[in-house]
Amino acid sequence: MIARILEPKLRLAKKSVLLLGPRQVGKSTLMKKLSPDLAINLIRKQEYLAFSQNPGELEARIRATNPAVILIDEVQRIPEILNTVQDLIDNNPGKYRFLLTGSSARKLKRGNANLLPGRIFSYRLGPLASLELDHQMDTNLALQIGTLPEPYLSQDLEFSKKLLRTYSATYLQEEILAETLLRDIQGFSRFLAVAAENSGKFLDFSKLSHRSKVSRGAARRYYEILEDTLLCDRLEAFENEALDLVKHPKFYLFDTGVLNGCLENFSASGDRKGLLFEHLFFNQLKNTAYALDIPLKINHFRTRGGLEIDFIITVSDRIFAVELKSTDPAPSELSSIRSIDPRHFQYPLEKYVACIDCTPKKVGEINILPWQMVLQRIFSGHSI
Repeated sequence: MIARILEPKLRLAKKSVLLLGPRQVGKSTLMKKLSPDLAINLIRKQEYLAFSQNPGELEARIRATNPAVILIDEVQRIPEILNTVQDLIDNNPGKYRFLLTGSSARKLKRGNANLLPGRIFSYRLGPLASLELDHQMDTNLALQIGTLPEPYLSQDLEFSKKLLRTYSATYLQEEILAETLLRDIQGFSRFLAVAAENSGKFLDFSKLSHRSKVSRGAARRYYEILEDTLLCDRLEAFENEALDLVKHPKFYLFDTGVLNGCLENFSASGDRKGLLFEHLFFNQLKNTAYALDIPLKINHFRTRGGLEIDFIITVSDRIFAVELKSTDPAPSELSSIRSIDPRHFQYPLEKYVACIDCTPKKVGEINILPWQMVLQRIFSGHSI
C-alpha cells in the first residue's frame, strides 16, 4: 500500500477535517488510517436510508457509542447532516473530531452547509502523485490506465482496463442519477462522450453542443457539474493586458485512465501520446499540490500570433514556463519557450521542457529534463 503524503497533515490537524476528491482516489482508506471510533458510510444503501429517514440518527449513534473521532464517508449524499455536525462541534468544544469525505462540492453547497467555515479544515485528495512514488512512476502505465490507486497498483492490466471502462457508467449511476443533478441523463451521457474527446483542447461550445445534441446553455451547465463533482478541472488562460492572448479555457478530465475508459481506448499510441502526456502532467501538478496542501495556479499561454506554451505554473513566488515533449527536442522545437519574454511575468521566469524520455541538459536558459524531475524542481522547497 502506498503511503499518502497528506496523511500526517490530516492526523495533526487541530480541527475536524473535510477531505474532497473524486471516487476511488483513496479517501476512505486514508481516513480509516486515522482510527475513527465510529465510521458511517453513506454510500451504503442501508446507512443512507437510516440517516435520510431519521434526522436524529447521528446523535443517537454518538450517544450509544460515545466516540471521540467520527468518520462520515460521502457526506454530500445527505448534506443536511452537516448542520448536525456543526451543532455538535459548537456545543461540545473539543469533545468530537469529525473526519468527513465527499466527492461532490455541488451537493455540499446545495445543502447550505458552506463547508462549515471556521469549524473545519478542508483538503483535497487526487489520484497517486509521482511524489508519493518517489518520482518513480511508470510513465507508460500511467498514460494507459492513469494513477487511481487500484488500477495503477494492480498487477492485472485487463482488470484495470475493465475497472476504468465501468468508472464513468458507475459514476453516472451513483453520483449523477442518485443525486438527481440532471433530468436529461441521456443528453449528459452524449455530452460526456464528446467532452472526453475534447478534453485538453480549446473549447468551441457551438460545435460541442451540436455534436452532443444539447443546447449551448446545457453544455456549459454540464461542464459546471463535471467541475463540481471533481471529474474535471478548468485551465484558464494566462492574463496580461499587454499581450493579445487566446482567452478560451480548456478542461481536463482528472485522470488519464478515466479519460481512456470514457473513450474506450487504452493505447498510448504515437497519435495519442502527446495529449495523454499533457493530461498526465497537468493532473500530476494538481495531485502534488493537493498532497502537499499548497496553493497552485496553472494557466495556458497562447498568443493570437501563434506563440504557445503548454503551462504557466505559479507556486509561491516562483513562475515556471513548461513545454511538453515526448523525446529530446530539436533546436527548432525550442523556439516558443525561448521567445517568451520574462518581463511579462510577476516573478523571475524559469523555463523548462518536460520530456517523457530525454537526457537531462540545459540549453541556454532552458532546462530540458524528464518530466518527473521537472516536478521535483517545481515543488522543491515544500516539505512533506
